[in-house]
This record gives sequence, structure tokens and C-alpha cells, in this order.
Amino acid sequence: MNKAELVEYVAFEANLSKTEAARALDAVIQGVTNTLGAGGTVALTGFGAFSVAKRSARVARNPQTGESLPVAATVAPKFKPGSSLKAAVRAL
Repeated sequence: MNKAELVEYVAFEANLSKTEAARALDAVIQGVTNTLGAGGTVALTGFGAFSVAKRSARVARNPQTGESLPVAATVAPKFKPGSSLKAAVRAL
């Protein structure tokens, strides 16, 4: 499912126009983005939690040449699925 399909689904399920559903989805995405950008966490009970993971600097190896390469420390978004989402996927 892509964003346009998700907008259609939200519009149908919430009885909204596609424009309203798109604005609502954009607002949710913006809220999650802003919160994670500030180092916060977004928890949606049953669905999951979005957070920020800090990754330490390390030394990696190029598999073709065997050369060691330094990899800088970084920060990345992380998602931990909730119990309802896990159960829905397990049911497949």
C-alpha cells in the first residue's frame, strides 16, 4: 500500500473526503517527524512505538577488498511493533 492508497482507505473508513484524509495523514506524519527530530518518542498503543536509536561509531570492512573503513556515529529512526500489530501479522 502506498500513500495514495492509504489516503483512499482512511477517507473511506473515516467517511472523509480524500482531501481531508490526505491532510490528516500529512499531519500525523509531520507530528511523528517533528517529535523524532527533537529526540522524542511517539507511542501508539497496540500499534507500536517510533523512537530514535543512536548508533556508535565503528570500523567496518569492505568485503571485496578487505579494507577497514571507519563508520561515523549516527542517529536513525526506529520502530517497535505493538502487541496488536504483531498478532495481526502472526495470523497471516
